[in-house]
Amino acid sequence: MSDASNSPPRLILASSSPYRRELLQRLRIPFDVVTPDIDETPLAGETPEATAVRLSIAKARAAVGRIEDGAGALVIGSDQVATFDGKQIGKPGTHEKAVAQLQAMRGRSVQFHSALCLFDSRTGDAQSADIVTRVRFRRYSDPQIEAYLRAETPYDCAGSAKAEGLGIALLEAIESEDPTALIGLPLIALTGMLANAGYPVLGVA
Repeated sequence: MSDASNSPPRLILASSSPYRRELLQRLRIPFDVVTPDIDETPLAGETPEATAVRLSIAKARAAVGRIEDGAGALVIGSDQVATFDGKQIGKPGTHEKAVAQLQAMRGRSVQFHSALCLFDSRTGDAQSADIVTRVRFRRYSDPQIEAYLRAETPYDCAGSAKAEGLGIALLEAIESEDPTALIGLPLIALTGMLANAGYPVLGVA
């Protein structure tokens, strides 16, 4: 019989995002998905980085209470906040708001804060990080905005630019230390956190 004590801990992705789920699947490790239920409203006077990090930790902690045997899991929480002209910008939700976002951002730069938390429910320890991605938008036309939105309908993406899809055609440059951060789950940072927690991503220590 195998020794269960030597088995890696259960891995939980605390997210409803299909994009984060697809990213985590790249690591080819087993995981379960739990949707956390938290208030994502920024606090008064809170910086974008602080909002993203706080929410990533809150999502991970909230997921623990929604699963059986949560005390023996490593839980991944992530949140992304986009900023433009010093203000946070969210998911447009509607076609009209997406048009307005893309019109305002053309020829300009936007910062995306992609925060990550790995919460170890065995110890209560939480590792966290904020990965900043700077995106510069092209000077696209209004007809190009309409064509993009009809093709991609990115109304659930912060800033309306779905970089993993056709939204890449709207971008002039991306600057980041982790190419997966913009999509929503910084895998370079995550694999480092998993290693720190003793989880063998490659199957061996």
